[in-house]
Amino acid sequence: MASDSIAESPAWQARRLLRAARGGCLATSAKGQPFASLVTPACMPDGSLLMLLSRLSEHTRHLMADPRCSVMVSGAPETVNPQTTPRVTVTGLAEVVEDRALKARYLAVHPYATLYADFGDFATWRMVPQAGVLVGGFARAFRLKAADLAPDADAMAALLASEEGILSHCNRDHADALALIVGSPGDWRMVTADVDGFDLALAERVVRFAWSAPVNDAGDVRRELVEMVKAIRQG
Repeated sequence: MASDSIAESPAWQARRLLRAARGGCLATSAKGQPFASLVTPACMPDGSLLMLLSRLSEHTRHLMADPRCSVMVSGAPETVNPQTTPRVTVTGLAEVVEDRALKARYLAVHPYATLYADFGDFATWRMVPQAGVLVGGFARAFRLKAADLAPDADAMAALLASEEGILSHCNRDHADALALIVGSPGDWRMVTADVDGFDLALAERVVRFAWSAPVNDAGDVRRELVEMVKAIRQG
């Protein structure tokens, strides 16, 4: 398991926000004129952001001419003051990718998009963050590098290699524990598990949960889930 210093670091706070985001603001540029629009990103295992965009959209036309862009996502405000909202803005270059595995992961956290994901005018765009700024709340800002926004490469590879087994085991043998974690009855299923957390889904509802700290392998995942369930049962 990672140390407490890593768990409390701005880098991991930023990654938690990116992985939990179901909506965000995409900023593009058209001949020097900034343009902002709503998008629904999904954070991939390596920390890159995938977006399903229509070729008919204004922002898609901008990206085709100039791939430089930024994406901002936010959490919940700490008080009634909107300035206490934690948020992170990442910058990078966007490109179209044809990868069934990435698209499937996108649809795992945005299942409603299955209705139009295969329409001819839609394509998956990936943006690998090159830099970022985390604002953890009022007057708490941190500049981040690309390395801060990417998970540990070895841990990411280990989780990718074991993810299918983790999902199968949890969904087959621990459905009751998954519902307990969500706090809502139903046939909840684990649809992703990565270095920073996991996603549980019921029909088109998907809920993100973060680990207590970044994990390194399947053993860490098991220990995190056991501790999570134990804490809930103990009240």
